[in-house]
Amino acid sequence: MRPLLPLPVPTGDAVLSLLPTLARALAGDLPHALAPHAEGTAPPAALAPGTALTPAEDSPDDPTAVVVATSGSTGTPKGALLPAGALRASAAATAARLAPGAGTQQWVLALPAHHVAGLQVLLRSVRAGTEPVVLPPGPSTAAAFVAATAAATGRHLLTSLVPTQLVRLLDAGGEAVAALTRYAAVLVGSAATPAPLLARARAAGIAVVTTYGSSETCGGCVYDGVPLDGVQPSLEDGRLVLAGPVVARGYRGLPGHPAFRDGRFRTDDTADLREGRVHVLGRVDDLITTGGLKVAPAVVEDALAGLPGVGEVVVVGVEDPEWGQRVVACVVPEHPGGPVPTLEAVRERVGRDVARHAAPRQLLVLPALPLRGPGKPDRARLRDLAAGRPPLGEPPRR
Repeated sequence: MRPLLPLPVPTGDAVLSLLPTLARALAGDLPHALAPHAEGTAPPAALAPGTALTPAEDSPDDPTAVVVATSGSTGTPKGALLPAGALRASAAATAARLAPGAGTQQWVLALPAHHVAGLQVLLRSVRAGTEPVVLPPGPSTAAAFVAATAAATGRHLLTSLVPTQLVRLLDAGGEAVAALTRYAAVLVGSAATPAPLLARARAAGIAVVTTYGSSETCGGCVYDGVPLDGVQPSLEDGRLVLAGPVVARGYRGLPGHPAFRDGRFRTDDTADLREGRVHVLGRVDDLITTGGLKVAPAVVEDALAGLPGVGEVVVVGVEDPEWGQRVVACVVPEHPGGPVPTLEAVRERVGRDVARHAAPRQLLVLPALPLRGPGKPDRARLRDLAAGRPPLGEPPRR
């Protein structure tokens, strides 16, 4: 059987050296599968790099191209087995949705390429036959994004960002906003994008496209609520299930995992399906039960995102002796050190727009949201902060 070999992924222009290897992986022409990981770090042990894929993890007709580590939001990261055919289907569907009949497509890579969203920028570039422009190593700054955009020569520019990056570019104004308007599409995903942020970006003339997906679906497979061609959403007890050519083969070393059945991927998200659109409400594990009633954090976040003074907001539930869980609004001010709404104003907005039982009973103001992976809010860390628990490895405060 074919082995799974580590693929150290560098930052900056050095990542372009991987394009020939990725081209062979996309074509299903490598004698081994690839386990991408950040250069200078060890690949996740869950991927079991250096050992052979089992017959259930590979296929001579459609070989596994890459095994991508999941974000580990529900525990230990797992390895999603992505066949070459699934990656080709994802790239083709993305191109058809974003640039039907368009001229030369060129991507700007602004995300870590060992995560699925960044890796897909490279794979889509391979399919398009163009070389992506890569932001330099180090923190993603507005100046670096402006310079990368200026260096791009394609007729049809595309990029993928996380919401925090979009906020910072909009806040930078001037050249950063002008650079964003050059793109035929700015994909924003990895975390929910607040409606006011979308409205702000679109008012500035930016072609923002929200994406939903995961490592198990080759990255984004639902754009602006509409599934890509071939992607079939359904619900099982309110839980979103996805089928279609972009779905992973399963998890590395976990045969028969219940998330995969009959070619379908059972996500950890709740959703509504209305008029052919997917409305993701949040993770099943993130649902808050307060006073015996369920609260979907995403609905509360949408209500609070439009309040004056709120830059970013994440809602979590914390154990409470009276309510079971209390709803906590974790807010980053719109301007550093600037004013934020009071708890009373927060409760009034949510009570009016959502429901009285969903109104937060605690307001946590932070200078920045703790993040994990390429840009997902670290809800576990936020729950610890809201509950006054120290992070793992730190002594309790006295």
